[in-house]
Amino acid sequence: MAKAKTAYVCSDCGADFPRWLGQCSECKAWNTLTEVRTAPSVTRQHVSQSGRGGYSGSTQATVKTLKDVDVSDVPRFSSGYQEFDRVLGGGVVPGSAILIGGSPGAGKSTLLLQMMCHLAERMGALYVTGEESLQQVALRARRLSLPSDKLRMLAETSVEAICHLADQEKPAIMVIDSIQVMHLTDIQSAPGSVSQVRESAAYLTRYAKQNGVAIVMVGHVTKDGSLAGPKVLEHCIDCSIMLDGDGDSRFRTLRGHKNRFGAVNELGVFAMTSAGLKEVTNPSAIFLQRGEEHGNGSVVMVVWEGTRPLLVEIQALVDHSQLANPRRVAVGLEQTRLALLLAVLHRHGGLHVSDQDVFVNVVGGVKVAETSADLALLLAIVSSFRDNPLARDLIVFGEVGLAGEIRPVPNGSERLREAAKHGFRRAIVPLANKPKQPIEGMQVTAVKNLAEALEAV
Repeated sequence: MAKAKTAYVCSDCGADFPRWLGQCSECKAWNTLTEVRTAPSVTRQHVSQSGRGGYSGSTQATVKTLKDVDVSDVPRFSSGYQEFDRVLGGGVVPGSAILIGGSPGAGKSTLLLQMMCHLAERMGALYVTGEESLQQVALRARRLSLPSDKLRMLAETSVEAICHLADQEKPAIMVIDSIQVMHLTDIQSAPGSVSQVRESAAYLTRYAKQNGVAIVMVGHVTKDGSLAGPKVLEHCIDCSIMLDGDGDSRFRTLRGHKNRFGAVNELGVFAMTSAGLKEVTNPSAIFLQRGEEHGNGSVVMVVWEGTRPLLVEIQALVDHSQLANPRRVAVGLEQTRLALLLAVLHRHGGLHVSDQDVFVNVVGGVKVAETSADLALLLAIVSSFRDNPLARDLIVFGEVGLAGEIRPVPNGSERLREAAKHGFRRAIVPLANKPKQPIEGMQVTAVKNLAEALEAV
């Protein structure tokens, strides 16, 4: 009889080792190796009439030529929320496996319950809850005034039992809340372990592909905000999205990190209300709720999120430092990028801030990863340092190079048109992003280096 194998798997990167180590040699994380016992695998063979051995099984794989593969488009269906469909790439693809994560209280279960209640009105929908009782889910649906006469509910944590009941119900979409409490009987470890999460997700993904059922799995997050469980969990699913939101803000952002059926880094915005999560179809108007008094160190920039422009306000505060090492704090921007741009400002702008504390913040809790915010950040710092406010109807975007040049950014014309639609009348943009056709009601100033940008303001 074959013995059960024992391995040690890193909970951060998914690497496995034959013995326990204090540090994972792949991702360099400490104390992340957990013991995993795998059931012995048995390969069954049978002898055919011709006397040759072959693998037994009910299904046989076939080899096809690439041109013989059916490439007809798989029809998507809408989730009922345009912002959710945008992040998914245009809707839910039948047979896809979607993983949605987020911090506790972000609204994952609320959003999925709202979506499933509306989808159940026109197709088969099954909501599987493993963390809450059916009464708790029903109370939430009643509090949110959701239609509850069509949605099928199941309280179960066994993956085999869930798939067996799904064969009888034949839903078009199924929600698993959450993948961390699911378990397979063949795996000896406890629910929530690396092996259980990995094998449960792989089992559900195979079921989704074979039966054409869209499965949405809810995942927990770790302390640093990443999805809990092995990294292979993100590789086996088709779409990975995160629902983020600060505890003191009623706005939630839904962002795609992986999508096999659409663009990544798409952004959907929701607002948490007493009636649940509501869509924010014009997020630029939300992030541009500026006060009556327009102070210095504030400017509006245009960032590109997925397939649409987004207007956000950036604020900077420069103050004389009482410390030997002045502080550099960036909220919503990269800390190293701020230090780099301050060096460029000193070298090519003639502004010496080495004895000043510099604080930078992106209003609304938006995290800006692209370099189009470089020029806006520097102009906000100069405005605060000189105590001279910038024009209220000014929009700025552009990448700043180490030589002080202003580099172009993608989709410059679309950014300017979005700003003009919100009432902005002046713009400072890179020279290569100057529109060929003038934009009605907007004065565009094209600059090629930092000195020209400072002169323009």
